[in-house]
Amino acid sequence: MNNLKQWLQEIFSKTSLPESWQYGIIVFILCLATLLVILLVLYVARIIFGKLAHFIIHRTIAKWDDYILKHKVFETFTLLLSVMILRFAIPVIFENNTWLHFILNLLEVYLVYVIIRIIVAILRGTEDYIAHLELYKEKPVASWFQLARILLYLMGGVLSLSILLEKSPLYFLGAFGAISAVVILVFKDTILGLVASIQISANDMVRVGDWVEMEKYNANGEVTAINLNTVKIRNWDKTYSTVPTHFFISDSFKNWRGMQESGGRRIKRPIYININSIKFVSPEMREEYKKIYLIKDYIIERQKEIEEYNKSKNYDPSILINGRRMTNIGVFRKYIESYLRNHPGINQEMTLIVRQMESGQYGLPIEVYCFTNTVKWVEYETIQSDIFDHIFSATRFFGLEVYQAPTGSDITALTSAGIAGLNQAFRTS
Repeated sequence: MNNLKQWLQEIFSKTSLPESWQYGIIVFILCLATLLVILLVLYVARIIFGKLAHFIIHRTIAKWDDYILKHKVFETFTLLLSVMILRFAIPVIFENNTWLHFILNLLEVYLVYVIIRIIVAILRGTEDYIAHLELYKEKPVASWFQLARILLYLMGGVLSLSILLEKSPLYFLGAFGAISAVVILVFKDTILGLVASIQISANDMVRVGDWVEMEKYNANGEVTAINLNTVKIRNWDKTYSTVPTHFFISDSFKNWRGMQESGGRRIKRPIYININSIKFVSPEMREEYKKIYLIKDYIIERQKEIEEYNKSKNYDPSILINGRRMTNIGVFRKYIESYLRNHPGINQEMTLIVRQMESGQYGLPIEVYCFTNTVKWVEYETIQSDIFDHIFSATRFFGLEVYQAPTGSDITALTSAGIAGLNQAFRTS
């Protein structure tokens, strides 16, 4: 570099250009030459390092180095060569220049930048590797590494200011308290996201792969990513929702992970019975019920128990309302329970109830409360539909009617029957 500079000085000294112009042109040429050398060296070094890294890493058994290679960590190290070249060239180019000290400070700032680039590349490779480990697949790994990168950038910024202003880093850390209010205001979402990420991770509230539901934000689907600022959710309609991370701390949401881990999904659905169709079981009805396999033994044992009780109280059995009696709705509930107990799609180890709810304007609700032995959506819906197909069809065998609001055909049939009745009455009169 010194030889090149002397050679240029000898050439321009023979010209009639002013010395200031000569100096400026020489500096420009030397800077351009340095830049070309840096680009050439980086190009060659990256080819050599890249091929050497591929050759070595593809022959190892370990997996972590594949992610280091993927994020071009070795190529990033070549930036240190540019620092070395500049450190050698700058004192020669700007010799006896008043700006030399400042330019050398800028070079140190560039060195800080290069080191941060290298560390960030290593962090990204490590993040990618850890995220693919089975142990951490459901953890918010991205949030942890985002926090590490933010802290790294802050440290780089403080060091850069310290170098340029030639102050101790502690000076800036001390002054940081004075501008903390501004920092909190500017980075409010980041700070909230940081706190939320720590709480989510510590309390295991949300994992990647969880099915979450947040009605307030129209989010209902699978968590695909947990970052420092946002949680990305792929909805079941194949759209994506992005919810700020701190909302999972401040707002209510439903996590279906417990259902998925339990191995059973709940069925909780009522069937509404017309109250006018509820009645006591007559002897004739009882004999018909004995033909139903699932409740045959129940009918016999229940009737025996009732008869013994009524006999002990001397109730007159000729009147159905006297004493204890079976009802068609009670037998129907027992039938549904027996049917579910024998259903191959129902988890018999979890809660199973067929209960009578409070009656209302839509009749008497008989609610089925049980769990399927699968959590897969399609299989769950198929099992639930098959069960209620059967229950709706079975009501007529117990003399019951399912409540349904009158439709147009019901009103038309009723009107036709009324007109026919009036015509008959007129003919008779």
